[in-house]
Amino acid sequence: MDNKDVIALLDSLYAMVTEAWNVPLGNDKCIIERAKAIELINDIKESLPSSIAESKRLVAARDEFIGNAKREAEAVRKAAEEQAKAMVEQQEVMRVARARSSEMISSAEAKSRELRKLASDYVADIMRQCEDSITSALNTIQLANRSLQSATAATKREDSAKREDK
Repeated sequence: MDNKDVIALLDSLYAMVTEAWNVPLGNDKCIIERAKAIELINDIKESLPSSIAESKRLVAARDEFIGNAKREAEAVRKAAEEQAKAMVEQQEVMRVARARSSEMISSAEAKSRELRKLASDYVADIMRQCEDSITSALNTIQLANRSLQSATAATKREDSAKREDK
């Protein structure tokens, strides 16, 4: 028997009690056929174990379904947490890489500025040395030129004086 049969049996028992004749002077008491009532009660008792077993099976199936759903939800949650953690770690790696890259660029730019300054200072020093050397050479040449001109002028005077003496 299924639940509908148990309900039908209970409806029959209810109808039997509600339709029964009242006992004189006993408003809350009635007369029913004992054999019919006992038969209905026995039929209900026989139907209940199968109904209870079916209910237990349905409850167990529901509990298993809920358990599976909870396990699946937990697995999805864990996967989402792991994915979020991986994304956070990836973002952290990217942040560290960007910071490191920025530091390296700043360091390279500072070294480049320092090298440019050193090269400029070196070139300026070499240019000063070159200018000093050229100035010294020019002075030496000018001195030699003056000496040569003086010597040439002296030779010309001597030659002129010798010519005049002759």
